[in-house]
Amino acid sequence: MSTYELPDLPYDYAALEPAIDQRIMELHHDKHHQGYVDGANAALDTLEQMRENGDYGDIKGVERNLAFNLSGHVNHTVFWENMSPDGGGEPGGELADALDEHFGGFDQFKSHFSAAAKGVEGSGWGFLVYDHVADKPLVTVAENHQNQTPQGVTPLLVLDVWEHAYYLQYENGRGEYVDSFWDVVNWDDVAQRYDQAKNADVLGQHSH
Repeated sequence: MSTYELPDLPYDYAALEPAIDQRIMELHHDKHHQGYVDGANAALDTLEQMRENGDYGDIKGVERNLAFNLSGHVNHTVFWENMSPDGGGEPGGELADALDEHFGGFDQFKSHFSAAAKGVEGSGWGFLVYDHVADKPLVTVAENHQNQTPQGVTPLLVLDVWEHAYYLQYENGRGEYVDSFWDVVNWDDVAQRYDQAKNADVLGQHSH
């Protein structure tokens, strides 16, 4: 039994058109995401063999593979749920209040997130995360799936800006793809993640 498994998409492959083409979704979910699941499971198997053999010769490389592939699996799992055929618009409730308080409003948050995602060097992600140290949302980025992201944060809204996420449809027009993403954001999902993260005491630092 594999530790990690590919989740089903919560909608049809074509459901996010015109923002994201059916063929991109087929390849992205079935091939790319599956590849990260397989890679993470393989790393776990190799680490188990290392413990049994007492031979940690390539431990650095295997731990790196685990971080890369497991982060890819986590990011994509959130990404699929962050989008919906009925998405778009703006959030309400406590999430909207938090964006007002910490970013100066939805429009400034959106500009910050878009600029961060468009500015990733090479392959990576734009993130809205919950920082459990300061108890507030932050915009961050990752190069590849894991580099440059602060530890101890919970992903709320993620945007894949690897070329495989958009090239078939947008070619090298990452900016147009990022702009189209806002048409399919599932704010109900993001708000639920915000509520759960806000109420979690993951660092054991406060009593509420």
